[in-house]
Amino acid sequence: MNYKGSFKILIPLILGVVFICLSINITSEQERKFIFLSFKNADIKYVGLSILCATFSHLSRGYRWRFLLHPMGYKPKLLNTFLCIFIGYLANLGVPRSGEVLRATFLSNYEEIPFQKTFGSIITERIIDVLILFILILIALIIQFETIYSLLTKIKFVQIGTIFILIGLILMLSIYFIRKFKLPIALRLNLFIKGLFEGINSIKKIENKLPFICHTIFIWVMYLCMFYLIKWSIPETHVLTIEMLIPAFIVGGLSIATTNGGIGIYPLSIALVLSSYGISKEIGLSFGWIVWSSQTILILILGALAFILIPFINHKRYF
Repeated sequence: MNYKGSFKILIPLILGVVFICLSINITSEQERKFIFLSFKNADIKYVGLSILCATFSHLSRGYRWRFLLHPMGYKPKLLNTFLCIFIGYLANLGVPRSGEVLRATFLSNYEEIPFQKTFGSIITERIIDVLILFILILIALIIQFETIYSLLTKIKFVQIGTIFILIGLILMLSIYFIRKFKLPIALRLNLFIKGLFEGINSIKKIENKLPFICHTIFIWVMYLCMFYLIKWSIPETHVLTIEMLIPAFIVGGLSIATTNGGIGIYPLSIALVLSSYGISKEIGLSFGWIVWSSQTILILILGALAFILIPFINHKRYF
């Protein structure tokens, strides 16, 4: 055993423990009691089916990721892409937005793919996710115009737009700096940005476009099924139709970006939407907490396993 090999095994294990602790500590004692009561009164078989749908969506995302890496000449092991997906989700629970960076770092490390290219492919995924979300918003506006419009007007789009404008200005200034001054650090940054854009542009070079599209549709269908099945776990929400649940699904998805994995705000967002259809606040909160906590438990378990397994699966590289 050499020091490099030991380091490659110990670091993922330590990171896994840190992110699990952070994820558990984000819930208060009162919230944990409410989660327990929600689960106690729920029909657990539908919660289990919901978790199964979520698992299928995550596995499909890991498989689809390889389509974006193939055009750049990289063919990562399927198991590694699966494990990196779960590592990223667990990291996001502990530290918001860290999951994408960590996911790219782990795959880059174990598959010897430049970080900027793996990260660029993840940005492409996120762009696709945003497009799908906008399509769902349009569908929701058509079938539930009054409800979804009143909810979207409460979101501070001005602040969000300002952030994107600032990011764009920083990027343009960075590109100008790189071209203007041929310093070593600027040249390295230029190389990084080229690799990043190569990762983003990989979608144009996908050979198997139909399987990629099918996986994208499957991922989002599984997300919707995951959410929809929870309605059968609570008697009071049996009356909700898919048309009523789509706005809740959208608003819940948007709320996740505001805190660690949507802790606290996700159940409140769901309760707010469901109250528009005559569902009481208590039942709406229970619905939201069941969805959030069941998926969080799934990520905690699979994320922890991923952190443990990935160094051992790839141990031959370092020993």
